[in-house]
Amino acid sequence: MMDLTFLPAVEMAHLIREQKISPVELAAQHLAKIELLNPQLNAFVHVDADRVRREARQAETRAGSGRELGPLHGVPISIKSSVDVAGLKVESGTRLRAGNVAVEDAPLVARLRAAGAVVLGVTNTPELLMAWETDNFLYGRTNSPWDLERTPGGSSGGEAAAIASGMSAAGVGSDGGGSIRVPAHFSGICGLKPTPGRIPTTGHFPPSVGPFALIGVVGPMARTAADLNLLFEIMQGPDRGDTCAAPVPLRRPSAAQIRKLKIGFFEDDGRTPVTPEIRAAVRTAADALARVGFAVEPFRPEGLEEARVLWKKFFVKMGGALIAPMFQGRDQDTNPMLKEFLEWSAAEPSLSGPAVLDAWMRRDVVRSEVLEQMRKYPILLCPPAAIPAFRHGERSWTIDGKTVQYLDAWSYTEWFNLLGNPAAVVPVSQTATGLPIGVQIVGRPWEEEQVLAIAAVLEKESNALNRPPIH
Repeated sequence: MMDLTFLPAVEMAHLIREQKISPVELAAQHLAKIELLNPQLNAFVHVDADRVRREARQAETRAGSGRELGPLHGVPISIKSSVDVAGLKVESGTRLRAGNVAVEDAPLVARLRAAGAVVLGVTNTPELLMAWETDNFLYGRTNSPWDLERTPGGSSGGEAAAIASGMSAAGVGSDGGGSIRVPAHFSGICGLKPTPGRIPTTGHFPPSVGPFALIGVVGPMARTAADLNLLFEIMQGPDRGDTCAAPVPLRRPSAAQIRKLKIGFFEDDGRTPVTPEIRAAVRTAADALARVGFAVEPFRPEGLEEARVLWKKFFVKMGGALIAPMFQGRDQDTNPMLKEFLEWSAAEPSLSGPAVLDAWMRRDVVRSEVLEQMRKYPILLCPPAAIPAFRHGERSWTIDGKTVQYLDAWSYTEWFNLLGNPAAVVPVSQTATGLPIGVQIVGRPWEEEQVLAIAAVLEKESNALNRPPIH
């Protein structure tokens, strides 16, 4: 029997519409792969197989009825367990929410269902999403399908592992400091962090409110750029529950319009070194786009270091202030990685009311300065992280003779959470040991369509899509 689980989601939907494959068969193969691989990877934390089979049968009946079908009809997807999926657990990896089951779908899940998707289940996260490694007291550690001794990243690590291994066709993650893009980079898949408000965060826990609404988003993850684009088009659009929502219309730029975009690239930020293989991947991406006619020039925006410092105030300090009170009297329920995060937060200078306002205003100033620079370079290419997938528990690395600490390794994604830019990661190459390497593509706010169009070109020119050893 042909393995259908590694077909692109777009192709799965096409073959279902043509009645060349069955939604029932497709669901059965994904459920069988979950049964086979999940004990090793620990990506899924809740799968309702009976419901999946029932929805697949309904999808098959509709496919044979002659009625119009949605663009994801019958395609099996997964959702990060911090997003509400009616009838499935939404625990965000913490004992504080153990057994919590969503009563209704988040708007983005409802949109995916309306497009015909079949939700397989929900995937693992670090506790309250506060880590770039996926582990918690509820379900334990998630392993990379590229190397079981390494992490698929966090906080959308379960989602990345599920998609990369073929247990899921595509899915949904969330990102407040690289939590979609780092797992995509580590796992050899594609991921998009949209502009805050472009895809509604309604139904996500922790909620994106107050200063967190400026940096925390939900977005699609998939194995191909075309699948990423399809999920984005389905999920995007305002919702009254999202404080950043704006009625931005969907735009599909032509190939000629995309070719006019000037691209700036940089291999490092001058502060945190990246591995030579990741630097080479950025150059490979820049050369590939130049080869097909894009104007590509070395360029690194000014203001990134201030953005990094401000991100720590918003995410680390304010995040810790929000989370620490939740665990009063329940210290035994705090996972070591979350304890580590709370210690980092406590070590940061305290923030008074005026200090919060000052950080907020400084954020707006540096954002406007970076966006002014991006008038010339509306697309940026850069690393998504300083390192490829790391071994479980590692917290520092030596690169070019310099020690890179855990929080610093992800500054390459953190800037764009603080600044509100949309950014995608696509796989471009591999390390000498076979680990995937992605490159980050950054656009201006509300211009996700341009980012995704460049991602599609880069994917085609790189031809770096590969199956991991465990699939």
